[in-house]
This record gives sequence, C-alpha cells and structure tokens, in this order.
Amino acid sequence: MQTTLKTIVRFDGTGLHTGRPAKLVLRPAPANTGIVFRRVDISDVDNRLRATWDHVVLSPLNTRLTNAAGVMVSTIEHLMAALSGTGVHNALIDIDGPEVPIMDGSAAAFVRGIVEGGLMRHAAPLRAIEILRDVSVVDGLARAALSPATSLQIAFDIEFTDAAIGQQAKTLNMANGAFVRELCDSRTFCRSADVDMMRANGLALGGTLENAVVVDGDQVLSPGGLRHADEAVRHKMLDALGDLYTAGAPILGRYTGTRAGHAMTNRLLQALFADPAAWRYVQCDAKVAARLPGVGVSKADLFAVA
Repeated sequence: MQTTLKTIVRFDGTGLHTGRPAKLVLRPAPANTGIVFRRVDISDVDNRLRATWDHVVLSPLNTRLTNAAGVMVSTIEHLMAALSGTGVHNALIDIDGPEVPIMDGSAAAFVRGIVEGGLMRHAAPLRAIEILRDVSVVDGLARAALSPATSLQIAFDIEFTDAAIGQQAKTLNMANGAFVRELCDSRTFCRSADVDMMRANGLALGGTLENAVVVDGDQVLSPGGLRHADEAVRHKMLDALGDLYTAGAPILGRYTGTRAGHAMTNRLLQALFADPAAWRYVQCDAKVAARLPGVGVSKADLFAVA
C-alpha cells in the first residue's frame, strides 16, 4: 500500500549554492499524489513542481526541478533520497525559496524528522517499476546503468586524485532500511581547489566546513573528519537513490554508477522511459513490498545515524 507522512515535518536551513535561508515543510498528501514541491513564495504563476525525471533540468552539481511557468527548486536529491529511503510515496513539500536547505550535507536530518513523525498507509495499491532489460548511458569514463534485479540495488565506484578520497567502491541492497543505517548520514564532498572556482561562478555560496566534507590532497579539512572511511562513495549512492526516485515510483532493479552524477542518472531515466520494452509497472504485494527501501524502518534504526 502507498504511504504518506503522519504529521507535518518542518526544517530550516540554508541553500548550499544560493546561500539563502529556506523553510521547508513536509505535509501529508492523498494517495497517487507522488512527491510535489510548492514554492510558497510565488503566487502569480503556477508554483507546483512534480518531482519527476521529466521536470529535471540537467545539472552536474545538483538536481533541479522546473515547471512550465519557469518556477524552479534545486538541490532536491538529499530530500528525495530520504523520502525514498523511508518509504514515503506521497508528500506535498512547501518551500519558501529556490533551493532545499543543505542541513549538514547529508540526508540524516530529513530521515530523522520523517521517521520520528511516522507514516500512515493509504488503502491505494503501490506500483513499482520493474527493470526488464539492461539500459545504460556513457560519457567518456563515466557510466550509469540499470539492469534487472528483484530489489533495488546500488553499486557505485569513484576515483579521485586526492588521496583523502582515492578510489572507492560499494554495493548495497537497499531493502529493509539499508539506506537509513548505511548511507543517510554521508555528506556531500568537494575538493578545496574547487571551492573558489564554484564561488566565482555563483555556486556554493552557502557552503561551509560544517555542511560538506572538504578535502585537500590527503587532508580532510572538515572538523571531526570522516563519518565513514568511504563516506564519499556512500554519498554518491545517496545521491543516486534520490535521483532514481524521480522515476515516480520505487525501482526494482540494479543501478550501477561509475564516476556518474546527477545529470547522468537523469539521462539514464530518460533512456529507460524511451524504451517501453525495458520496464513495466508491477503491483506490490506483501512479498514485493518487503524488498523496497524504507519498508521496516523504525526509530531503532536512527541509532546508527550521525
């Protein structure tokens, strides 16, 4: 069955790239609503944005939604990962600015708020997207692919010249709360050498050592160091889960990312939905639902979250 939030959940923070403060309010929504953002600071045009792949504007640094009126909301990926990883299928998200707050650079605060607030079930059945055959996109050394599997699995590998990151790889079956326990507290990361360049281009204006892991060669500049030795690849998996949730339903399939990012995952969804033979909707009975992200998550899982 579909789920929604049991109560209103509120967050305050600052946008990573805009540096602007933002208030975020997650509200319960009826069955078949999906995930919908509403820019409450805009009233003269349509201010609603469906969080689906066909409303995503390609961007290498974040995931950005737009609608036909030109209204935008950016950096949705951590919140989308939290919604997917806690099993929220329907939500109305009010925001009073153009960017979702970055919080501590991970999805932990969103996960904690959702889990502590609780979920309620709708009577409506839940559909998932079953991957039927391999689909992939390639850009130089970067690749993203979806292949058949009985649950959502994510495999990711990255390689950076900075020794603090280096080469990392990880694979997880996302069923049964794995996201909450293994990934949700992993923070966004960047190289110190890139910070000035981003700010010169009007980005990372709200970035600090408190909301991102900043590395310089073999040094981690952020206070307290890393939460996980492989925090960087875990965060890339977090991003992938959030971006995949813009498919509009949970996915039953294996995602493989090699040096992939937000834009490539969106291109992968475009390729998937352009090939009707590569996927189908399946109704989730109890056996299928038990393999979805978020099913079985409880407050006890929060003990593993930073």
